Amino acid sequence: MKVSGFTFMKDAIKFSFPVVESIKSILPICDELIVNVGKSDDGTLDAISAIKSEKIKIIKSEWDANFKYKGRILAQQTDIALAKCTGDWCFYLQADEVVHERDLDRILKRMEEELSDERVEGLIFNWIHFYGDYSTFINSYHWYQREVRIIRNFRGISSWSDAQGFRLNGRKLRVRDTGAYIYHYGWVRLPKAMATKKRYQDSLYHGNGWEKEYKEEKFEFLKHIDPAMLKKHEGNHPKVMGKRINEWQGKFDISDSTHRLTFKDIRNRISDFIARRTGWKIGEYKNFILIK
Repeated sequence: MKVSGFTFMKDAIKFSFPVVESIKSILPICDELIVNVGKSDDGTLDAISAIKSEKIKIIKSEWDANFKYKGRILAQQTDIALAKCTGDWCFYLQADEVVHERDLDRILKRMEEELSDERVEGLIFNWIHFYGDYSTFINSYHWYQREVRIIRNFRGISSWSDAQGFRLNGRKLRVRDTGAYIYHYGWVRLPKAMATKKRYQDSLYHGNGWEKEYKEEKFEFLKHIDPAMLKKHEGNHPKVMGKRINEWQGKFDISDSTHRLTFKDIRNRISDFIARRTGWKIGEYKNFILIK
């Protein structure tokens, strides 16, 4: 069995992505790792090149500055990396996603178990979305809880929409669960860095010039989320994140929330309560077909 890792990024240092940690987290169980690096002027390519591993294969790409519509360029760049994968399984991580070392053996075993069953087109992971700092996560199923991150190397599988998941000739993949977790750090940045990233990211969905529409110089984390969705994280983090976490100097206190409660918040609180009591997740979005 051969495993190809793949990922993409652009200006990862400027936007404070833990991309080096992300790559290192799955490198031990990959036979090759395809890294698509968009043209950057912030040292991103140097940071990736400094990872000393013969498994890493770097692709250099140029992002079309005019291709800014609903995040589709993110799927395009994902597919560029996927096309270079030669493994039986392709393990995808985005630049702000990290896998815990305790899950590596479980993931590898799952790929081995499912290799001969071609009904299984992909494998899903559970998500932990950190928000504001490394001690707080989103405790709500209204932020996606499971997604496909390992796919079989079938012709016809491609990144879907804004690189949220994958499709096979336009339909959802048939998958099984790994039981493993993705640690998502996309919402852990200092407020100024988060505003800079948010401004650019919005332009990928709405087009050039949208950067001027985003006014906040510092992202107000506690303004933009219902504090009822937040919970303290009691577990540990992947070891590769150790240095970044130890150097963290951000301040985040849920009790300082300035969020104004909306009808949507109330509806989400009720449905989250029902889900925790009964397991019934009303209207949960699933970007896959789970094989029992």
